[in-house]
Amino acid sequence: MTQNVLIVDDTEINLILFSALVKKLDGCVAHTFMGALQGLQWAADNGPDLVIVDYMMPEIDGLEFIRRLRAMPGCDAVPVLMITANDQKQLRYRALDLGANDFLIKPVDKVEFLARTKNMLNLSQARKNLSDRAVWLADEVRKATTEIVARERETVFRLCKAAEYRDPETGAHILRMAHYSQLIARGLGLPVKDQELLLEAAPMHDIGKVGIADKILLKPGRLDAEEFEIMKQHAMYGYDLLQGSSSRVLQAGAEIARGHHEKFDGSGYPSGLSGDDIPVFSRIVAVADVFDALTSERPYKKAWPLQDAVDFLREGSGKHFDPACVLAFLDAWDDVLTIRNRYTEQA
Repeated sequence: MTQNVLIVDDTEINLILFSALVKKLDGCVAHTFMGALQGLQWAADNGPDLVIVDYMMPEIDGLEFIRRLRAMPGCDAVPVLMITANDQKQLRYRALDLGANDFLIKPVDKVEFLARTKNMLNLSQARKNLSDRAVWLADEVRKATTEIVARERETVFRLCKAAEYRDPETGAHILRMAHYSQLIARGLGLPVKDQELLLEAAPMHDIGKVGIADKILLKPGRLDAEEFEIMKQHAMYGYDLLQGSSSRVLQAGAEIARGHHEKFDGSGYPSGLSGDDIPVFSRIVAVADVFDALTSERPYKKAWPLQDAVDFLREGSGKHFDPACVLAFLDAWDDVLTIRNRYTEQA
């Protein structure tokens, strides 16, 4: 493994001597500069493993050199070995404050030079190993997190599939309304992480239908008042099923399941919430779910024409639906059509 040693000294004989000594250390390459500013530029471009710098130099002295070096990205922890005269204690104190790690006293002893240089290179290598270890650990955490998220997504998918088996709605509907929901969230300016969370959680909106009897859930005709009251219970069934989880996705799914049948004017269910009291994810899913339900064919109904469904959203804006959600949905109409064509019943 090659280690790069930057040596800055305005005396040529010192550069020759120090360079020759550095080359005695295995894997070390010396980079010498008589100009302090040239040395700083090299450090900025290359990132040394060790810096050896004299104090007395014509352009800038060693103290200023260290100060500027420490201000460079990636050079804040590079070991610095400063060369000073024996009677310059106050200067060494200032150098320590600026970030010097060790000192060599003039005249430089060759054995001491090699020992101190070797020790500081070991320090530099240990720092790099620690940094590499941190990167490795971060990568392992990322991999583990990715696996957890994948398992969580699989759990959500299987939950939604369980609801599909008991509901005439299709998997394509779930995919479309989830992507419509993400579109609306984007149009509302929600953070990207919230847009992604909604995409994953929206499919659970009707998970509570697993608790509704088949004679009601699969009834081909219109539900009577008593049956509709039973059907409305699926919102709380879904909430009860998902709430209390440590998963952000399931927490969001619980909120959506409970609130996606609330209406902006307060006439919805199960709690009769209105306006901004309805969680924003629920307000978004209400628009996405109704639009796709209207425009999808079911055993008990034909699909509405797109324009009729758009008119329904506009008419319900401010009453059934949050006006901002309707506007965000319609403003992304080209993307709506792309999603509709991508996730077909045959896909």
